[in-house]
Amino acid sequence: QVQLVESGGGLVQPGGSLRLSCAASEITLDYYTIAWFRQAPGKEREGVSVIKSNNGSTFYADSVKGRFTISRDNAKNTVYLQMNSLKPEDTAVYYCAASGWTIATIDSTNEYNYWGQGTQVTVSS
Repeated sequence: QVQLVESGGGLVQPGGSLRLSCAASEITLDYYTIAWFRQAPGKEREGVSVIKSNNGSTFYADSVKGRFTISRDNAKNTVYLQMNSLKPEDTAVYYCAASGWTIATIDSTNEYNYWGQGTQVTVSS
């Protein structure tokens, strides 16, 4: 059974950093396009960042560009989201998702086959 497990969330002060991890079982993440989405209370799930399966290219939502970095460790079958300069508006449940489509983007959740259970990130003083 395919599982994606996120970890690394928590409470952090504005300006702080967190690193989220997405570990997979039963699939090799290198063969999938992996994205991070987030969902704040009362809001729709939105795409944050994606790393492509074919060439490792990365894309970011404008709201996190320059602050977040997505990366992949193939040896550990894990994808990371390094989040720096966190803001209160980054508060949300963060999900990782895997797509078998190289062309998958962060514009739609429908393109993703597998989802993790989410990890809470709270940015507050």
